[in-house]
Amino acid sequence: MDLATIFLSETVGTAMLFLLGGGVVANVVLAKTKGFNGGWLLINFGWGLAVFAGVTVSYSSGAHLNPAVTLGIITSGAENFVPGVAVGFLSALLYIVAQMLGAIIGAIFVFLAYKQHFDASDDAGAKLAVFSTGPAIRSYGWNLITEIIGTFVLVFVVLGFGRVGDADTNSPAGLAALGALPVAFLVVAIGASLGGPTGYAINPARDLGPRIAHALLPIKGKGSSDWSYSWVPVVGPLIGGALAGLLAGVLLPIAG
Repeated sequence: MDLATIFLSETVGTAMLFLLGGGVVANVVLAKTKGFNGGWLLINFGWGLAVFAGVTVSYSSGAHLNPAVTLGIITSGAENFVPGVAVGFLSALLYIVAQMLGAIIGAIFVFLAYKQHFDASDDAGAKLAVFSTGPAIRSYGWNLITEIIGTFVLVFVVLGFGRVGDADTNSPAGLAALGALPVAFLVVAIGASLGGPTGYAINPARDLGPRIAHALLPIKGKGSSDWSYSWVPVVGPLIGGALAGLLAGVLLPIAG
């Protein structure tokens, strides 16, 4: 596996992830869409299926699609991200840059797909919600804890999937190890159970990349990008992912 393929795989996979995930939010919250007011569960299932699609098209790189997953693999003590790609600073940076780029690309395509509905909507908060998360009750400390817990669940279970599915290679293939469907259901479960307080970013790239796109795109009446909150869905998932990796290294050791 060469690094160029890793970069392309993570970029395309994360773009697909956000195109479909941000797309379902747009369908629910923007005016005059077919799915307007479709509800929280539609968003949950839409995001789960978005993860399914993103993982499916990025199996070559192990389908991290999330800096918290990449960090969790590092702290778990894994030797390789995928066979032939050793865990290290430069390879991790490659993953994270690709994830950020993919999330921005996905956000741009969501904007293009729903351009007329962005124009028809007056609610600036709803427009921002298509791109990034925000708390139901703003309390940075508690919001941070929610994101840490949700991301811990995601990464810890994903590492469990990876080590069961890829034990013989001594390199967890991340989200793709047992296929995309279990991870899709996991994301739905996290959203339904833990998503209420913050909208469950559980992925720094998924939140920060599209927030940057929101700030730069010519969205009619878009309002603020809420930068005062933007650190929470970055720092919380990174902490949760790192803690999950540390515990996985103890409880879910790599076979072989």
